[in-house]
Amino acid sequence: MILEVEGVEFQYKSKEVLKDIKFELKRNEILSILGPNGVGKTTLLKCMNAILKPKKGAVLIENEDVLKLEQIEIARRLGYVPQRCEPARLTAFDAILLGRMPHMKWNISPEDVMLVEATIKKLHLEDMALRYIDELSGGELQKVGIARAIAQNPKLLLLDEPTSSLDLKNQLEILDTIREVVRKENVSAIMTMHDLNLAFRYSDKFLFLKNGTIFAAGSMSDITPQIIHEVYGVPVTIQNYMDVSVVIPV
Repeated sequence: MILEVEGVEFQYKSKEVLKDIKFELKRNEILSILGPNGVGKTTLLKCMNAILKPKKGAVLIENEDVLKLEQIEIARRLGYVPQRCEPARLTAFDAILLGRMPHMKWNISPEDVMLVEATIKKLHLEDMALRYIDELSGGELQKVGIARAIAQNPKLLLLDEPTSSLDLKNQLEILDTIREVVRKENVSAIMTMHDLNLAFRYSDKFLFLKNGTIFAAGSMSDITPQIIHEVYGVPVTIQNYMDVSVVIPV
């Protein structure tokens, strides 16, 4: 296993948000964390990245507890992309190059530059590479944030709503790229998602949160209309179209 989450619990002041979260993820797998707004999806990602400190539990990356590592060591293992990437007066190239910082010693190496250039090409960002990111659209900025995380060369990508600011074409391009990176670079990815159909199209495993706990988890064959109804309060049917599972509200 590349990731083991063992009994993670978290609370904001007196409000319990996550309770006894346990799951595993293998290398080269994509997991989607699903559930309605406010259920704790983003909080769980931040606990896995040690941005938030869980009240209890452990997060193991290849048997090392992330919650006990220095920040630079966490950054070498985990690439995190928040829902909103803050703009700054940097070019897109320089913003993506920041993803190499955990691996740099004294200076930027030719290998760092080559890896950034390859990432820019992979995500089709050549036209914006020298533009300032505070002049980019929300969707363009999101793509730069994802490129930075990929350039970081982590073992695990944590992506909080990676398609939230993107149009349909760019949603598919980004998710195709994430899937390609996971398959070819020997890493894994965890995404929080609201769009069930995109999640079902691109993910290998699913974790449904309800009331701060795991309500259901498994592969596509384990997911039923009843689970979705219980979690979201909406009756649905799941149909297969061209070998892709599609959720249709009833």
